[in-house]
Amino acid sequence: MADNRGKKFTIKSFRTHSPMDPTAARSVWSQLAGAVDEIHNRNASLLSFEELYRNAYNLVLHRHGSLLYDGVCEKITQHLTNVAEEVHSAEEGFLLQSLQIAWEHHRTTMMMVRDILMYMDRTYVVQSKRRPVYNLGLYLFQTVVWEYKDVKDRCVRSVLDMIAAERNATSVENLHQHDGLLKSVLGMLLELGYSTGMSGGNDQNMQPKSSVYERDFEAIFLATTQEYFRVESLECVSSSSVPAYVQKAEQRLKEEQFRSSRYLASTSCSPLLSIVETEFIDRHAKTLVDNPVSGVATMLRDDRLTDLKKMYELFQRVPPTVEFIRATLSSCVKQSGEGLINDYERGAADAGTFVRGVLTLREKYSTIVETSFSSEKKAQKKLKESLERFLNVDSRAAHCLAIYVDESLRSGLRGATEAEINDQLTKVITVFRYLQDKDVFEAFYKQYLAKRLLSNKSVSEDAEKNMVALLKAECGYQFTSKLEGMFNDMRISKDTREAFKAYKQTSLTRTKVDIEVDVLTTGYWPSQTVAPCLLPAAVSDAQSDFLKYYLKTHTGRKLQWQTSTGNADIRGNFQPDKGSLRRHELCVSTYQMCILVLFNDQDTLSLKDIREATNIPEEELQRHLISLCTPKHRILKKASRGKGISGDNDTFTYNNNYSSKLKRVKIPLVSMKDCMSGKNPGGEANGGAKNAIPAPVEEDRRHLVEASIVRIMKARKSLHHNDLIAEVSRQLSVRFVPSPPFIKQRIESLIEREYLERDDRDRRLYKYMA
Repeated sequence: MADNRGKKFTIKSFRTHSPMDPTAARSVWSQLAGAVDEIHNRNASLLSFEELYRNAYNLVLHRHGSLLYDGVCEKITQHLTNVAEEVHSAEEGFLLQSLQIAWEHHRTTMMMVRDILMYMDRTYVVQSKRRPVYNLGLYLFQTVVWEYKDVKDRCVRSVLDMIAAERNATSVENLHQHDGLLKSVLGMLLELGYSTGMSGGNDQNMQPKSSVYERDFEAIFLATTQEYFRVESLECVSSSSVPAYVQKAEQRLKEEQFRSSRYLASTSCSPLLSIVETEFIDRHAKTLVDNPVSGVATMLRDDRLTDLKKMYELFQRVPPTVEFIRATLSSCVKQSGEGLINDYERGAADAGTFVRGVLTLREKYSTIVETSFSSEKKAQKKLKESLERFLNVDSRAAHCLAIYVDESLRSGLRGATEAEINDQLTKVITVFRYLQDKDVFEAFYKQYLAKRLLSNKSVSEDAEKNMVALLKAECGYQFTSKLEGMFNDMRISKDTREAFKAYKQTSLTRTKVDIEVDVLTTGYWPSQTVAPCLLPAAVSDAQSDFLKYYLKTHTGRKLQWQTSTGNADIRGNFQPDKGSLRRHELCVSTYQMCILVLFNDQDTLSLKDIREATNIPEEELQRHLISLCTPKHRILKKASRGKGISGDNDTFTYNNNYSSKLKRVKIPLVSMKDCMSGKNPGGEANGGAKNAIPAPVEEDRRHLVEASIVRIMKARKSLHHNDLIAEVSRQLSVRFVPSPPFIKQRIESLIEREYLERDDRDRRLYKYMA
């Protein structure tokens, strides 16, 4: 290893800094100015960019940055002044091309100049808070070329003319031939908009930052666009059908969106589409919806779901306009529903037809909402409200639905598969959900269910139980507890009949007739206030035997006979004037049995005689008598003519010439209106009292409302009037919707009975009295 201990280190002083004088600086700038000219003249390949960068670096380093910056600004301005004159002198058809060429050349020039003056951008420009070199070039192009005389106006007009030509083009040939030119020119305006950016802050003497694109082009473009589409939409709405108009609007929206992607700024897309939506959709929405020839009502009527779907999707672009379509949907549903009600009221449709019409209506519009409205929640709500509105005008719908269920479970579903039965019952529950008076439906349904169970007329016990299960799932166990009790009674009654039959076989007593009794729990079944009729002696003896057996088997119970609901099988002997004796087994009601047995003693009886002998209520007596006098089943012959009975002196004679091909003959009952000729006008057949709330239901409602009020007040202790009304309505909505006046009546009743009291200081505040 060499020994360097003998060498000495010498520390030299810093070299003296010699600043560049102004003369030398101007000399260096002259070289740079010549280079800028060469770049403008497209001779950049002859230059040494390394040397030019070093010269610019030295100028800035020796504090001659102002000289350099101002010189560059002046040079660029001089060059652009010549460019502006060239652009201005170009013919109209070549103006944009001339501007495009000048812009592309200027951008290339400024990028080269920016590379040479990079050091100045990083130091002098930042410290002096002036525009960077490239931004300076943009700003100068804007002020010197773009704003030169009428260049700006002519260019904007040319761009708008090209766009208008595109919009008016009837063919796609050469449709996009100007896309490159337009994209270049509009891109230039966008880039010029950023020319005001400063380095290190904003100079008070400089103009504030703004977008040349938005100010000089976009505002004018959007205004002309709005006027163009305003005129076009007016022409189209007056001359085209709604589907054609919708197709035109969709086409325009797609075209403008495509235009935005081709050469407009991304910021222009939203306001541009908004203008098209305003002019084509918002401005004419109601006119289109209400069009009497091809509007929404016509689409709904003719099931033009595809056209409606396209219209809905178009209107969705302006959400408030969709409400017009929903309103028309609601109106059409209500009109169709009112038509069903009118048909029912004038007797053109029965209850079953009415309910089937409701089901068809609901299915049709549910499909429309699902298909054309894409299952929109608001449309579904509108449909639900519309159905509820016409179904809850009165209690008519609840009664009709109960009749429809009765018809279905009595005979309509006979032969149907289990899946078909479940599907039909599910449809019934669908309509049931729309009813507010669910307790009215329950009352009527209970009456019809009782008749089916007692007469054994149900198509299937499983179908009956499925219906009750669906009601239970919909409204809770309290709603169906009595219905389930009815089924339980029928099961127990079957066991009781079998036990009584065994008892008679072991008993020494024998009766002339066999009697089968259904024992029903009073609280479960529809209340009957009809007094028992006078039964024939043989039937009365059998009745006494059952009573003794039942009371012996079940202590502490009381039986009340309901003779208005039974039926009987009796044997009739008919000896015609000519021919042999004919025997038929007649299946009749209990009332009919009591009437027919009277003719064992006399061949002719008057209405008054029959009434006194049977004690049957007047209306039911006439109904059952007329049923025995019908042309098909004329067991008795009525003296008076016509359907009705003339009076107490009208007589009935046993018809010994009665004949039937059947050995066992069922005698059906005529409807009540047929036996009340002249007393009940046909126009009231499906209206009148049937639309009123049944008295038992009204009474139950009073008790339910009072119980709910007491239950709420017992828990809350005190509550304001409106809060109590709302809470009671909420609790009872599963059965019915009580009106505020009705709730107020029950509150007053409870106050009178000292369940509640009013606060001394606030009369609308109720307190619970323990």
